[in-house]
Amino acid sequence: MEASRKLTGRQRQVLFFFFLLGFCLASAGELKRYSVVEEREGRSFVTNLVNDLGLGQMELSRRGAKVISKGNKLHLQLDRETGDLLLTEKVDREELCGHTEPCLLRFQVLLDNPLEIFQAELEVTDINDHSPAFVDKEILLKISESSLPGTIFPLKNAQDMDVGQNGIDNYHISSNSYFHVLTRKRSDGKKYPELVLDRALDREEEAELKLILTAQDGGSPPRSGTTEVHIEVLDINDNAPQFEQPFYRVQIPEDSPIGFLVVTVSATDKDIGVNGEISYSLFQASDDISKTFSIHPLTGEVRLREQLDFEKTQFYEVNVEARDAGTFSGKCTILTQVIDVNDHAPEIILSAFTNPIPENLPETMVAVFSISDLDSGENSKTSCSIQDDLPFFLKPSGENFYTLLTQNALDRETTAEYNITISVADMGSPILRTQVNITVQVSDINDNAPAFTQTSYTLFVQENNSPALHIGTISATDSDSGSNAHITYSLLPTHDPQLDLSSLISINADNGQLFALRALDYEALKTFEFLVGATDQGSPALSSQALVRMQVLDANDNAPFVLYPLQNASAPFTELLPRAAEPGYLVTKVVAVDRDSGQNAWLSFQLLKATEPGLFTVWAHNGEVRTSRLLSERDAPKHRLLLLVKDNGDPPRSASVTLHVLLVDGFSQPYLPLPEVAHDPTQEEDLLTLYLVIALASVSSLFLLSVLLFVGVRLCRRVRASSLGGCSVPEGHFPGHLVDVSGAGTLSQSYQYEVCLTGNSGTGEFKFLKPILPNFQDHPLGPEMGENSNCRNDWDFGIQLK
Repeated sequence: MEASRKLTGRQRQVLFFFFLLGFCLASAGELKRYSVVEEREGRSFVTNLVNDLGLGQMELSRRGAKVISKGNKLHLQLDRETGDLLLTEKVDREELCGHTEPCLLRFQVLLDNPLEIFQAELEVTDINDHSPAFVDKEILLKISESSLPGTIFPLKNAQDMDVGQNGIDNYHISSNSYFHVLTRKRSDGKKYPELVLDRALDREEEAELKLILTAQDGGSPPRSGTTEVHIEVLDINDNAPQFEQPFYRVQIPEDSPIGFLVVTVSATDKDIGVNGEISYSLFQASDDISKTFSIHPLTGEVRLREQLDFEKTQFYEVNVEARDAGTFSGKCTILTQVIDVNDHAPEIILSAFTNPIPENLPETMVAVFSISDLDSGENSKTSCSIQDDLPFFLKPSGENFYTLLTQNALDRETTAEYNITISVADMGSPILRTQVNITVQVSDINDNAPAFTQTSYTLFVQENNSPALHIGTISATDSDSGSNAHITYSLLPTHDPQLDLSSLISINADNGQLFALRALDYEALKTFEFLVGATDQGSPALSSQALVRMQVLDANDNAPFVLYPLQNASAPFTELLPRAAEPGYLVTKVVAVDRDSGQNAWLSFQLLKATEPGLFTVWAHNGEVRTSRLLSERDAPKHRLLLLVKDNGDPPRSASVTLHVLLVDGFSQPYLPLPEVAHDPTQEEDLLTLYLVIALASVSSLFLLSVLLFVGVRLCRRVRASSLGGCSVPEGHFPGHLVDVSGAGTLSQSYQYEVCLTGNSGTGEFKFLKPILPNFQDHPLGPEMGENSNCRNDWDFGIQLK
């Protein structure tokens, strides 16, 4: 009984499910269609679902209406309040449907409570947004000139992404007198062009045609696309060969050799290719003519096959035929007249010949030869000559013998070889000439020294170069030849005892390449000169020399060095600053130099860190440290400044400077005590050891200083005894023994330093003087260095701070 009840309940559920499914399918069967135009910008209104579905105003919102499209191809948005169905993005019909027409996209409207599904279709209407386009930019057609009018030639059709009336409507071709175009329609509705021949083609009149084929669609306004139709007219054999002239008249001397070119006949055929290929042959020639003459079948050259004899035959009539590859041919006649001439030319017999001949020797014998002629009488008399522009002359040496001699000394470097033509002519009519060409070579002697391409060379090398660096090549040439022109390069000894050239430069003896043996230092050696020799291998050997000037280019390999304040002192450098100082008060000035040159030595200053960031400023170009505001009681009594000195090299180098500034009420106030630093008890033993080392170093330094002062006083007294003056402090503009350090990114004002070296003392005095006002009249840029007239300097002295 229980099982029967369960079975009845299941049957009811199945019936309810089928009832609900049938209801949904019935609702889905009502298919509505809407339409939109493609490529419309912004939001497009499709329909109002409240009116279309017959629902209440708020029923869409209450029943949770949803719009579903397959594959989310349609971006539809439903306003549940108003029932408006909107298309939020523009659609491309060609992208969605391609060439399918109509373009229908289905979507569903889903309602809950109760479940209802409404089927709908959205038709995307096409617009004319694509132009017809041909796949190929050029269509090549080969048409025979024998094609009859009315012949049809199919052409490739164009493609248009649009459909319907926006698709391709017709084809037309540019104006011409041979063709027109028909527009055909296939079974699938697509249209294609056909080219129709209106008039027979003639390749000889026009070998090719270039026409423009245009495809136009039916849109409004219509769009079009073009391609070029290139038509090649194929040739047929419809023209016979024609000679340039029907008769050729020639005269041939009887002594013409076998193979002599009598005449060249030429015929043309308007056809091309195989149809235009012409072959020549003798037409109806007798045995005598066939034995005497021959013709080349391709070039038309008529030549002699055997020697002519005026006494035997004086006239020949030769007929020539020109035939193409078909059945067409043309004919011409060669009228040949044989002329009686002096048919024996003189002969030259060379008896002796010297080759080569040495240069620089006049009247050297070159050749000895004799002349003979088989003719008799006037025809056997001869004359002999050579070119007038050659340094040779002919000297008779007996009956019919001649000697060829040099007229003056020869120069192989001017002319290494002479082509001499010995010409002999008889006295016959016509005159017969015989020529013999001999080539005379001039042998070389070592009479030219090597010559450099330049009298001096200037080479540049970057300092800190790698050893064995190729820095340049010098080149010399020698006008001689052979071993006399083989050049060996070498470095010549230098007269500068301080320049060890062998440790700096080497040269490849074969090709003149110069190499730097070690790294060069611009600060130590900026430029140097040396001589390079070039020697040939002649006997005796000749040589020459050239000056090589080597310029070492500076690299930024030196960091700025701080002259003031000193950073290696045992106690930190401290400046005093009165509390009453005005803004812009000069606290101190950082003085720095750089051993490099140019922009590598341009220095700039920068404040990196300060106890009171806004209290001090540093001028970037002169290193002046100034106050930027008034001091107050709240400012700390002690300030620590960290400055950076940086050059302008690439990459830049820098140095840091630490300044301590104490604020005082007046300069008479003693230094403020520095705050005590808490010491670590474990470091007291190390500190005691450090103090002992410092004390020992101080005592040693004082002793050494005392000895140096004693020696210096003795030497100064000796100098004063031998001269009237001594070391003095100059005034005004820098004299010769002062060094001016100004500009170049270090000091804005000029500072003078006195340099006085006592002779043979081994020590020098370097005094800092007070800055003076700069003298801008004729003020030199860069440091100056000289010697004190009252102090002898036994060394090359330069201020170099590293």
